[in-house]
Amino acid sequence: MQRPREPSYRALTRDTINPAVLKAEYAVRGAIPLRAEQLRDQLAHKDSNNSLPFDTVVSCNIGNPQQLDQKPLTFLRQIAALTEYPDLIDHPSSAQIFPKDAIARAKKLIQEVHSTGAYSHSMGVPAIRQRVADFIQRRDGHPSSPSKIYLTAGASTGVSNLLQVLISSPSDGVLIPIPQYPLYTAALALNNAHAVPYYLDEANGWSLSSEGLRDSVRKAREQGVNLKAMVVINPGNPTGNCLSEENMREIVKLCYDEGLVLFADEVYQDNVYHSNRRFFSFKKVLMDLGEPYSDNVELVSFHSISKGQTGECGRRGGYFELANFSPEAEEQVYKLASVQLCPSLGGQIGVDCLVDPPKQGDESYELWMKERGFIAETLKKRSEVLVEAFNELEGVSCNDAEGAMYLFPTLTLPPRACAEAARQSMAPDAFYSLELLEATGICVVPGSGFGQVPGTFHLRTTFLAPGTEDYVKRLKKFHGEFLEKWK
Repeated sequence: MQRPREPSYRALTRDTINPAVLKAEYAVRGAIPLRAEQLRDQLAHKDSNNSLPFDTVVSCNIGNPQQLDQKPLTFLRQIAALTEYPDLIDHPSSAQIFPKDAIARAKKLIQEVHSTGAYSHSMGVPAIRQRVADFIQRRDGHPSSPSKIYLTAGASTGVSNLLQVLISSPSDGVLIPIPQYPLYTAALALNNAHAVPYYLDEANGWSLSSEGLRDSVRKAREQGVNLKAMVVINPGNPTGNCLSEENMREIVKLCYDEGLVLFADEVYQDNVYHSNRRFFSFKKVLMDLGEPYSDNVELVSFHSISKGQTGECGRRGGYFELANFSPEAEEQVYKLASVQLCPSLGGQIGVDCLVDPPKQGDESYELWMKERGFIAETLKKRSEVLVEAFNELEGVSCNDAEGAMYLFPTLTLPPRACAEAARQSMAPDAFYSLELLEATGICVVPGSGFGQVPGTFHLRTTFLAPGTEDYVKRLKKFHGEFLEKWK
């Protein structure tokens, strides 16, 4: 007779959970952001016995623009409203509320998708993929085909899918930049693969050393790692750098020489703040190089509506484009997309607005340009204020943000603070970041969550939050008190 089950028995415990899941970490939503949420709840239920030295939590840990009061682009939201409730399109009052071009676009989209509640093609709505291809061709000056484009639920889903197709053995590895966005280490851990670091040069604006990169390849191969791909984030997260064309050509040539698939994470391509640092896509650089590179190097490029001036993180829209993949590989990529049925139609429509915005002469054009320009200029100014503030702090240095929406300043921390961090089993920059949160309500991510040169310490902060002057005031007061306490 079967013994009765113990009330405390659970099939899923730390001993039985997939070890790859246990190994994966995602610092952007890790222990410090979780503590920030606890403090936010505490403030919401504040009473006389529950006081904190601040009245707001400032969430600078994640690139989530609209959570930090970035206004949605009007045209995109008008299209969203009309396509979610198509009865509005022909409603007598709509002409007084919505511009003519928004109504015409919504009508066209409904004809193409039928309903935002219906499944689409697994690769995404064909007409929207065609407009993505047109956008890429206008941007790069090289042909693009909708048959090579997949619409996705944000760029992250595309990255995870392609890595799942790529990794076939525990000995497989992928080159990732350090510092890097933790999605890559987490996704590689989930696929039981090696994350092989190559270090960006902070002293030279987070540029890439070709010699250092090839050294990383050599060391990985000597250790028995089967290198299969290289990840590049451009503009950079968390570093805010924009790669030079020379660096990009070196990367393409290395991928050709070493037989690597190139993953180009280009979701911040609209966030570029310096006139001397234009964004160039890897697709353009690859095709401009010509043969033997342009028709051989396997490239997958990612873009998203979550960043740039769009900032629609919660809508989950993005795409990737394949170049030079074998038919067998493309077949498996399609199969994986089919298993997931299709990305959200709302996200796909967001992508449509991103790649085919109002044109000059359209009723919505002036407002579209005004809103995008205001967002871009606001972010640029906030980044400059924060860079100046960080560089005024003792023991802190910070490079300008050439692109993206983050700063990654270096911290020189007192030995006593480092010793206290070790006593608490924390990285020194995690200790600093937690102390900063507890004293000021400012939530940042320690550099140890992104990877860094051993012996160096950093933090990553967005410059999305309004009230930059208040942020700076809190930061300066805390930093001075921290140094005084631990000197």
